[in-house]
Formats: sequence, C-alpha cells, structure tokens
Amino acid sequence: MERNYGLEIDELKGQLEEIKALLQRSSQPPSKVQSEQKKIGHIEKMTNMHPDPSIMNILDQLENVSGSNGESGAITYLGVYSSGGRQSTWIRNQVNTDDLLTLIENKTASKVLTCIGNNDRLNILLAILKNPMTVAQLVETCGYNSTGQVYHHIKPLISADLIVEDAQNKGLYIVQPHRVQGIIMLLAGISDMLDPKYTEGNWEE
Repeated sequence: MERNYGLEIDELKGQLEEIKALLQRSSQPPSKVQSEQKKIGHIEKMTNMHPDPSIMNILDQLENVSGSNGESGAITYLGVYSSGGRQSTWIRNQVNTDDLLTLIENKTASKVLTCIGNNDRLNILLAILKNPMTVAQLVETCGYNSTGQVYHHIKPLISADLIVEDAQNKGLYIVQPHRVQGIIMLLAGISDMLDPKYTEGNWEE
C-alpha cells in the first residue's frame, strides 16, 4: 500500500498545534477558580516544596486538616535517637499548633526552659543523653570539682522527670526514655532559629 505523505504531514501539523495549545495553557496564570482550589479554608496549598512525594503527601494532609478545622496550623514529626545502648523512636502526627502556642500563654514553656536553660544542667543532660553515667563519671566528664556540684545541678533535672536513676543499675543516671524526643526536637527547633535561611539576629544579651 502506497503511503500518503501529504496526509501524514497534515496529521503531524495537527498534533504540533495541539501540543502548542497545551503549552500555552500551562504557561498562563491560574484562573480565579483554580486559585481558589489551591486554598483550604485560610490555608494556602503549597506544592513542590520537597522532591519526595511521600513527604509532600504528609504536608498536603496537614494543610487539609488545618484549613478544614480553622486551626493556625499543624505539624508532624518523627525521628530516632540511639546512643549509649539505648534507643528512642517517635512519631507524632498532626499536632495542633494552637495547642503548642498555649504552652506560652499558660507559662509552661517558661517553666521548662528555665529548668534546663542553664549551661551546667544542659552539659549534664548532654553527657547522660550520650551515655548513662554515675555522679562520679559526671564529675570527670563535665569538669566539676566535687560530687556536690553535680548533685546541685541534677536535682532540678530529676524533679522535672528529665533524668532518673536506672532501676537496674543503682547510681547510674539515664534520661527518661519518654523525654528523649522532646530534648532532640527542642534542639532541632533551636537549630532552625540559628539557621540563616530562616532567621538572622544576635542571641547574645
């Protein structure tokens, strides 16, 4: 059968015109209807913020929940931390940011930060987080002159249920397993505050 080159060329031209029209439509600014579809309630839907589709799916769910419920926002976080022969793994999903802001309003955040916002306590917390330690080991590791100094600083940490004496090894102090994620996430938040991509400023008083 003899090919009809003229007809084939006409068909190719038609296909090229269709492709051209599609490209023109995709380059045009979104219509009002399309723009409205990119918002759920007061929350604007964000796209292409991360190359991993599974992460974008989580963000999509957070946007939908926050917008539908009229909340200021929501966060999901998960992680794992393993050190000193102990491991903590955590997942918290769709945490309401309005509830988090309440921690400032009711002064809970201030109490927690005051408790650990001391360089000595933070150093002790870090040492025990890396590896369970006795008071004598803390004296050597953290550079104190006496066990009395260490006891002075660990008392508030024990009262706050951040560290505890290991039930299986008397005299050995560990970070409470259910507190590990909070400590790590607090440090993650501090890291964000210091990252010049997010903020700039002088943290010295």
